[in-house]
Amino acid sequence: MTMPTRTRLIFAAAILLLAAVIGGVALTQRGTGSGSGEALVGGPFRLTNHLGQTVTEADFRGKYMLVFFGFTFCPDICPTELQVMTHALETMGVSGARITPVFVTIDPERDTPEVMKAYVENFGPNLVGLTGTPEEIAAVAKAYRVYYKKTGDSADYLMDHSSIIYLMGPDGRFVKHFTYTTDARALAEGLNQAMADTP
Repeated sequence: MTMPTRTRLIFAAAILLLAAVIGGVALTQRGTGSGSGEALVGGPFRLTNHLGQTVTEADFRGKYMLVFFGFTFCPDICPTELQVMTHALETMGVSGARITPVFVTIDPERDTPEVMKAYVENFGPNLVGLTGTPEEIAAVAKAYRVYYKKTGDSADYLMDHSSIIYLMGPDGRFVKHFTYTTDARALAEGLNQAMADTP
């Protein structure tokens, strides 16, 4: 069974973005001359959660964040990835409780807080949905090196976007990323290992 053309294109975009992220890890460092080799992924943001409350990156300090960018009208990839995230965290038990799953829309035109609330409730009580103005979403997407683009002119337009899951540390710094092909078991194992390796 072959993947639909659109799915293949999105998968190819995700691979290209993954290469860019890996390149960022190798070529970009925090500070100058630090030699830390930390990828410049993530950073300050100001968005609105699915309860209509303004939140910033500071509201997530002290816990890991598992971040995925997508949109509620996504027909396949987004719900699949959110299910994978949810299942992985559930199977992790106590260690999974240390992680806040976060879904950031790249379609603020349609994904209002009300729409996000109805959507994230399908993936358990812990998923946090974040939206904002087009400018706020563009800023956070740039900070996370996320590709997205509107396709189509009708009300049923779609959004092409990269499909990478980001693990951010309790201090807000990038820890690890996972690709679209990672299943729930591998994600849980990778998260446990990443947390064990994080100082």
